[in-house]
Amino acid sequence: MLKELGAIAIRFDSTVLDIREAESLPDDATIEPVTPGSREGVAILRHSTSHVMAHAVKKLFPEAKVSIGPSTEEGFYYDFDIERPFIPEDLKRIEEKMKEIIDRDSPFVRKVLPRDEAIELFEKMGEPYKVEILLEIEDNEVSIYEEGGVTDLCRGPHLPSTGYIRAFKLLSIAGAYWRGDEKNRMLQRIYGTAFEDRKKLKEYLNFLEEVKKRDHRRLGRELDLFSINEEIGPGLILWHPNGAIIRKTIEDFWRDEHLKDEYKLLYTPHMAKLNLWEKSGHWDFYRENMYSPMEVEGADYEIKPMNCPFHIYIYKSALRSYRDLPLRYAELGTVYRYERSGVLHGLFRVRGFTQDDAHIFCMEAQMEEEIKRVLDFTLFILKTFGFETYDIYLSTRPEKFVGTPDNWERATNALKVALEHKGLDYEIDPGEGVFYGPKIDIKVKDSLGRPWQCSTIQVDFNIPERFDITYRGGDGREHQPIMIHRALMGSLERFFGILIEHYAGAFPLWLSPVQIGIITVAERHISYAESVLKGLRNAGIRCEALFENEKVGYKVRHATVRKVPYLVIIGDREVESDKLTVRKRGGDNVGPYGLTELIIWIREEIESRSLTSKL
Repeated sequence: MLKELGAIAIRFDSTVLDIREAESLPDDATIEPVTPGSREGVAILRHSTSHVMAHAVKKLFPEAKVSIGPSTEEGFYYDFDIERPFIPEDLKRIEEKMKEIIDRDSPFVRKVLPRDEAIELFEKMGEPYKVEILLEIEDNEVSIYEEGGVTDLCRGPHLPSTGYIRAFKLLSIAGAYWRGDEKNRMLQRIYGTAFEDRKKLKEYLNFLEEVKKRDHRRLGRELDLFSINEEIGPGLILWHPNGAIIRKTIEDFWRDEHLKDEYKLLYTPHMAKLNLWEKSGHWDFYRENMYSPMEVEGADYEIKPMNCPFHIYIYKSALRSYRDLPLRYAELGTVYRYERSGVLHGLFRVRGFTQDDAHIFCMEAQMEEEIKRVLDFTLFILKTFGFETYDIYLSTRPEKFVGTPDNWERATNALKVALEHKGLDYEIDPGEGVFYGPKIDIKVKDSLGRPWQCSTIQVDFNIPERFDITYRGGDGREHQPIMIHRALMGSLERFFGILIEHYAGAFPLWLSPVQIGIITVAERHISYAESVLKGLRNAGIRCEALFENEKVGYKVRHATVRKVPYLVIIGDREVESDKLTVRKRGGDNVGPYGLTELIIWIREEIESRSLTSKL
């Protein structure tokens, strides 16, 4: 009956089990079928495929030691200890062997063994990583799965048999330290994916091709936006002129909008005495992401991982009254955090980055209104950059925290009420708050539907208490303010990387490093082209002169590859008529325009921060 419903597993009492487990359940048990296309079904399919991959690897490379092979949101992977690193050609061989295993339609058979017996079994098999895992398991019994003569340690569940795998693909090879610790041995990780049918697999592979085209690291080189140089250090970004002008545009917009929203702008140092970070709690709770202190004139200094303590001391530099609150401080503050080399990734994971940071000091009675105000501001900023869909999460108290449970509850409730008053849907993310307070996280979705963590709003009762900051209330007594930490874009580096991939490098006009390219047909047109160039630049429009003695087609291709939004091609007709035809990035021609008219249209598009062409 279950197989007739297309089930590959069952759900019983909120637990997903192998389909064969239905035979051992009471006759009156309520069970639900788990189908291949369901969330649980896809996870089972992928996890089973990872086991088949491990089977294939062991057949082709008997010396390989297996470790772990979980399913993931995108597919699956398995880590192997092997002397010779895998090469791309190996993936094809492994895929072919997997197809043979799948064609045999071998059943996945679950067995339960005493833990000690399982340890002995895997010791005999020469699988030290499985033994290490077993030694840490406290249960007296563990489950193993046998398939086609191969045994693996696993909780399951699995597919009924290998024949249920119909659409899979091995994708890539990477190095991975055992248990993510660089002190351990480097293993070889093979990534793959699997879907319930070939159509979905094909759609996903097409999606991956689009992701490759948009890879910000490749586009960063092609568009001359940024680079990372090993001589300088991994995870440290060099902003090239094209990237720097985009960054300036983002920063100018950010500052202007913060001033409109009654923030006060700050600049703070890049380092401070170590005892500052001890007092803030970062040294106790965040030390693994901080660099080793340096000694300066007998005192230990630490390069800053956060901006918060500096803003607190600016607050403490004067007596504050309830009339001063809320007090909103904002800074584009560069911070430094230790990220292991294995996780560094272009602009997305770096060691030095600039946060669009802000801290709001307010009375508890003002807290909810300030959170709602920050939510409005956040969504306005994100929308301006072209992000209109997002997921919102409310992250609650973690296991390690500072402060009292009562303060945590009040802070969490304030965030919750603000979200509900704004009519925003959200999910609870249990235990994912920061050590000093709960938070709202906003994950934007890019043009491919991928989520990216950007904005965060955190309520903090604890750090104000640690630093003993106060304000004089209307009653003449000293009170402790609430502190709201918030970042709208997260870090400029990461946000820029997201923008590159969101637009595939074809930025809207207001963000484009070159907004108009001026192309001459022949040398006799240069004088007129220079007057056009001067008029556009005087109007604050970023232009590039393409006056070289090259064919027009070559110059057009050059500008097209660099994704310049508009081109003006100047030949005899343009000089004689004093009118300009504009070629849009997509290839359409519009106009003709007089120079003054063109400037008005271009300025309007830039100033409105339009995401689409107005010409």
